[in-house]
Amino acid sequence: MRLADSVLQQCFYRSDTGLSLDPARDFDLSTQESDIRLKTVRNGLDRQQQLLWANKNQAILVWLQGPDCSGKDGVIRNSLRGLNPQGVRVSDFQKPTELERRENFLARYREQLPTPGTLTVFNRTPYEGLVSDLADGYIDDSQAAGRLQQLLEFEAQLAEKNIHLLKVYLHISKDEQKSRLQQRFINPEKHWKVSVADLTGHQCFDAIQSNWNQAFMQSSTASHPWHILPANNKPLRNLLFCSLMAQKLESLDLQWPQPKLPFALEDLDKLCPTLG
Repeated sequence: MRLADSVLQQCFYRSDTGLSLDPARDFDLSTQESDIRLKTVRNGLDRQQQLLWANKNQAILVWLQGPDCSGKDGVIRNSLRGLNPQGVRVSDFQKPTELERRENFLARYREQLPTPGTLTVFNRTPYEGLVSDLADGYIDDSQAAGRLQQLLEFEAQLAEKNIHLLKVYLHISKDEQKSRLQQRFINPEKHWKVSVADLTGHQCFDAIQSNWNQAFMQSSTASHPWHILPANNKPLRNLLFCSLMAQKLESLDLQWPQPKLPFALEDLDKLCPTLG
């Protein structure tokens, strides 16, 4: 078992600890060691993704969540780099439009489900329709309970369609979020990332974390657990996220397809004899 695999066992959500786990955990891995291991894991992920694409009968779907500045964009960019773009898709879900709010909250997520053979990442998850909408007053407690039940049923439906779900939360501290927000102000190339919601989110950081912790407690099941990744350390965050996807793909035990070949090698030689 690779070291990252054993570390992953410590990243499952547990109701007795939840988001109280230290987001700065480094598991005694240096930045350099995390980067080296990431290259190895990424190579394995590349092969497994090719197998997924070649078989075209199953799919991987990653639901990625985290506070503002937790690195959702960064971990996607670093983990999917070098994979076959034909078999990879990223769907970004911002605040729903008024039209989307009039539809079932799961409708826009259903539209972006992966096709067989693909690895898809949802940047933000359907659980925002539970946690954020409840906090913003769009739904009440009774409606939130109904949405939770819909989410659990939705996850079961994904399994029936051979869509293998990974639920991941990038866990950072409030101090780390403040530091990253400050860096966005300092670096002109990151000014485009700053929004009013960043300030509101930082002011309500503890309350938002508490709301997510409650959602995890209600929705982390044996078949679809939440994985809480410490994300203060960016190289470790990237390693763990990439390792999670590689581990999920390896569990499918995919083999190269062996279809009946449409012609023999001798036929090719007859059609195109070797020159010279």
